[in-house]
Amino acid sequence: MKNFLARQILHTIFYPLLFLTGTWIVFFIERYNDLNFAKYGILPRTGEGLKGIITSVFIHGDIEHIASNSIPLLVLGMMLFYFYKKIAKATFIWIWLVSGIWLWLGGRNSIDHPTYHIGASTLIYGLATFLFFSGVFRRHLRLMVVSAMVVFLYGSIMWGIFPLKTEISWEGHLFGALAGVLVAFNYRKEGPQRRLYHWDEEDDTDDSYLIEQAEILEKLKENQDPKPQNDVIINFIYKEKEKDDTV
Repeated sequence: MKNFLARQILHTIFYPLLFLTGTWIVFFIERYNDLNFAKYGILPRTGEGLKGIITSVFIHGDIEHIASNSIPLLVLGMMLFYFYKKIAKATFIWIWLVSGIWLWLGGRNSIDHPTYHIGASTLIYGLATFLFFSGVFRRHLRLMVVSAMVVFLYGSIMWGIFPLKTEISWEGHLFGALAGVLVAFNYRKEGPQRRLYHWDEEDDTDDSYLIEQAEILEKLKENQDPKPQNDVIINFIYKEKEKDDTV
């Protein structure tokens, strides 16, 4: 039992923690060597920016940026690998690639002001919407509880899909969220499913059993002794009064 629980915990935390560790290593390499890895972000609709589809999620602007992404990434990643074991890896990769491609196609950029999109926020938004909509699409009670937990913990982040702050890649948030919905719909019939219960129904056309029971009842009635008559009959005799002929 202990070994089973240990394997469960290891499987749940291993990949999210591995990804997060890699992200922090890249950040420390960049800061320690006084480098700028922004060029490895997504530069929309350019050949140079294609590599960012893979690398952009590891790049962060400052310590506040990477710190704010770390806890949600770890928590949502662990929820994914705990509740969706069989499809967790594929889900994570598809959200990563689809959101990156969409951001490369539709993100803001201009010749005068090249805009590199960086950060793991696309993954966070993708994981959040996947966990929410996957429970809804499956109509699975336990997974819908997970959906409610996601709303409670991170529902407020959905404001990030709107262009409220120009310095934030709201397009990355939006495309990440849409990628999560798409992947949830695509995998709705894979992984955990709600249990369905079926009851055998009697064949309405087969009424031989009812006929047999009716015949038995008829025989029982025929063999019963007649009930004693306990009714009392009272006859009233009226005598007509004779006419009085006296005057």
